[in-house]
Amino acid sequence: MSFRRAAEELSVTPTAVSHQIRLLEQTMGQPLFIRLVRKVVLTETGGRLFSTLRDGFDAFERVLEDVRPRNRRTTVTLTATTLFTARRLIPALAAFQARNPDLDLRLHASDAIVDLASGGADLAVRYGAGPFPGLVTETLVSERFGVVSSPGLRLTQPTDLLNTTLLHIEWKKAGDDPDWRRWAKQAGLTALSAETGPRFTDDAHALLAATAGHGAALASLELARPELEAGLLVNPFGPILDGEAYHIVATPQAWTEDGVKAVAAWLREAVTGPVAAQTTKPGSS
Repeated sequence: MSFRRAAEELSVTPTAVSHQIRLLEQTMGQPLFIRLVRKVVLTETGGRLFSTLRDGFDAFERVLEDVRPRNRRTTVTLTATTLFTARRLIPALAAFQARNPDLDLRLHASDAIVDLASGGADLAVRYGAGPFPGLVTETLVSERFGVVSSPGLRLTQPTDLLNTTLLHIEWKKAGDDPDWRRWAKQAGLTALSAETGPRFTDDAHALLAATAGHGAALASLELARPELEAGLLVNPFGPILDGEAYHIVATPQAWTEDGVKAVAAWLREAVTGPVAAQTTKPGSS
């Protein structure tokens, strides 16, 4: 009952819709709508014509859906930071493909935030406190930071760090994540030279250096999980520092799509295991 809304749905101008309606009324030889100030109302003839055409077009759609090939594949694009993609998503790809043989997953690895509303990706993994306006948000896992080192260094207590090279990660957003100074303060290790040692602008390079036995790094335990589970790195002692959380985010419309639901389910199991999800919709608290 709105030429304007019909025009928006058809991606044309309201004038174009009005013109086509006038042509149809000329063909029928009678009015199909009563034009009021802010709306239009079907005439009796318009109502009869609408019910028949609606049923006809619905029948067309059902038949076309039935005769289309069933082997059409769906592609879902997931965007996440470069390191999270490399450390947590790529190792779990085999499990995704086994569970979703008819679904193609496109991983977009970038530290730049993709505008989901523009269609740049279907869903994202984002790190931070939020909020993420206009998006459905589900907390995936909370980050923790701790000391990681090669088991060959045989670190057993915090004071062992006084004679160990410290590996530093220069976080892309200063102040967002912990450093050796903050860790030493919480550990009560005031004698630690928290500013000395090599610095890395890439988390992965710091983890490689730690794995090779070049020193101890204060790193994300979540992103170092592959090496920790394989025994290539150990978290020999605390304290553990809390970080922000990783979230699955998507537009409300995308969140209802089967492909996006399948990717979200895979993310939950790959990152946190098969646990219940807690979802926040736009505007909720």
